[in-house]
Amino acid sequence: MTGFPILSLIMLAPLAGAILLLFIPDTKVRAIKATAAIFSSISLLLSILLYINFDRSLNDFQFTEHISWIPRFGINYDLGVDGLSLPLVFLTSIIFFSAVFVSWNMGQRTKEFFFYMMVVIAGVFGVFMARDLFFLFLFLELAVIPKFILINVWGSKNKDYASMKYTLYLLAGSAVALIGIIAVYVYAADPAKGLGVNTFDIASLAGIKYDAAFQKFAFFLMLIGFGVLVPIWPIHRWTPDGHSSAPTAISMILAGVIMKLGGYALIRVGINFFPQGAAFWAPLIAILATVNAVYIAVVAMVQKDIKYVVANSSISHMGYVLIGIASLNASSITGAAGQMFAHGIMAALFFALVGNIYDKAHTREIVDFGGLAHQMPRVASAFLIAGLASLGMPGTFNFAAEFSIFTGSIQAFPVLAVLSIFAVVITAIYVLRVVQQIFFGPRNARWDNLQDIKGVEMIPVILLGFVIILFGVLPDLLVGMTNGSISVIAQKFINLKAGGIF
Repeated sequence: MTGFPILSLIMLAPLAGAILLLFIPDTKVRAIKATAAIFSSISLLLSILLYINFDRSLNDFQFTEHISWIPRFGINYDLGVDGLSLPLVFLTSIIFFSAVFVSWNMGQRTKEFFFYMMVVIAGVFGVFMARDLFFLFLFLELAVIPKFILINVWGSKNKDYASMKYTLYLLAGSAVALIGIIAVYVYAADPAKGLGVNTFDIASLAGIKYDAAFQKFAFFLMLIGFGVLVPIWPIHRWTPDGHSSAPTAISMILAGVIMKLGGYALIRVGINFFPQGAAFWAPLIAILATVNAVYIAVVAMVQKDIKYVVANSSISHMGYVLIGIASLNASSITGAAGQMFAHGIMAALFFALVGNIYDKAHTREIVDFGGLAHQMPRVASAFLIAGLASLGMPGTFNFAAEFSIFTGSIQAFPVLAVLSIFAVVITAIYVLRVVQQIFFGPRNARWDNLQDIKGVEMIPVILLGFVIILFGVLPDLLVGMTNGSISVIAQKFINLKAGGIF
């Protein structure tokens, strides 16, 4: 595949589809939906091709593309994927494809909805592919800003409040991250300390031996800036409202991939650039991660709105990612990378099912339901699959990812790791409670006329459920891919320990 710009095609397919939508009349709803479906299929098929052709024996970036853009400032259009980023590119294409079909019955301003959604997806692809720090930040903003419109226009409860809250939190985080990026750029340009050249090249910046004080300062900026996206407690408050007010497809994208941008950036930029800084702040991250996992799981347990349950559950599960990152060893970081993929698929399936129920019943209050498995057996079965994945049941990829996280984190933070494991128990309580009360409780005759998922609605449910089970039964299909790239980062901490620094 040498010379074939597969990464650009994957990333630009949704952007090209968005541009094409501008030329389709608003009244041609079927053509609009078909266009979105075609371009999401292109990204998915090319991602599968990318996955098949990826060489697991290499630890470096593959399928690289380079175009010099602004040489004076060292800014270049540089794309590439490695074992850390390729699974997330694959995840994005799966959720993009699923989100299009979840939105198949969208009846309000359909063209604008798909336009903004495809712009967001192009930005997400760009973040995971960028080898240039300037473009990584640029794509990050492209993925984040249009969400304000998507929530504000097509959202449900408290959409004005939720969209503004989402935007203020994430723009504040971006501002902090930008300060860190500029600081790194200036440091690298200093001939006495850095490279003596202007560059945003991630590989070059990762190779600089930054002094300890700068690492502590810069890593903290990255932690706050990217931590808002993860989200890390206590700067997580945008998440429950943002997820719950967003339309179904956008909730899938928010939980499935937008939250992963923060975790990915913390690994790719944070701990990769500043290992000493990461080691210094690791205890704080581990404490906050434990709060994420346990406290937010308790919050999810007492929710009455099913979408708020899933939204808070997402924050809790991302706590596992954070403690995996904080533990700074190959097992924990590999598990964190795997958990981002596993949680993305699981959360997308959850939100797809909750959205389907809400669209038909027009309520999300748990107490309003009962015995829905009689009317909606397919929804009940799919919800149970997502629920089992949520509580880390063996046979789902979540189990493999969480096992790797806790195997690594118990070596670094044994007490906090044990406390975090209790989040799994709390998760089992609220997931099984929701399943029992909504699907297997006393039958509520009010919902006798509800229709089960069928036709186009089945496409995303089957795809997401299949991925959960496939990678759960064969976890090495992804774990084996990430090992090489993670080992390069983990080696930095092995060297620090050998030198008595960490």
